[in-house]
Amino acid sequence: MAALYLIPVTLGDTPVDKVLPPYNKEVILGIRHFIVEEVRTARRFLKQVERSIDIDVLAFYPMGKHADAALFSRYLEPLRHGEDIGVISEAGCPAVADPGADVVSIAQREGLKVVPLVGPSSILLSVMASGFNGQSFAFHGYLPIDAAARIKRLKLLETRAMSEDQTQLFIETPYRNAKLFADICSTCAAKTRLCVAAGLTTEKEFVRTMTIKEWKQGGLPDLGKIPAIFLIYK
Repeated sequence: MAALYLIPVTLGDTPVDKVLPPYNKEVILGIRHFIVEEVRTARRFLKQVERSIDIDVLAFYPMGKHADAALFSRYLEPLRHGEDIGVISEAGCPAVADPGADVVSIAQREGLKVVPLVGPSSILLSVMASGFNGQSFAFHGYLPIDAAARIKRLKLLETRAMSEDQTQLFIETPYRNAKLFADICSTCAAKTRLCVAAGLTTEKEFVRTMTIKEWKQGGLPDLGKIPAIFLIYK
């Protein structure tokens, strides 16, 4: 039975065989239709998986932020006619803090087969490495850009971490990592624990958990443009 395969991508310049199982490659080699966040990077990823892939015979359908969501249902036509389709986001697992959920939702409503493949998720990897509660956690994506709204949200998440015994995760655009870190340190209580997980699975990987007091004393290393996830817990 044909399926909509959710294909994880490396989180950085990590070698494919380091984080993706061989089975993923077998699946990819049998697919001719791909729904992707960005065509250029999807093509590059497929070449990293297998150099011999003839990219020019494949069909790519965009699902990024500038894509027309009204076309998503039409993208699934090959699947309805018995052909496999792959979904690829820019990094990590599609449909988890990345585009793809809308496409998957359509497939589920129609009773089409959906198969998630194994691969790196920065959300799960950061929870694993944090030492925080892994049975109850919530990912909030990007916090508000407005300073006052961001501070208010941080206070709310800290309260939730304490009252609900729940790990709180959020991210920021890499070039604003330092600003978000400063806001966390100026907002949260000294005993609140903060984990910063950046560049997961890459050569620049950095994962550290300390109290806010300890972070203030040691400071955050320069992460540059490295994607990071921030986690707070009691």
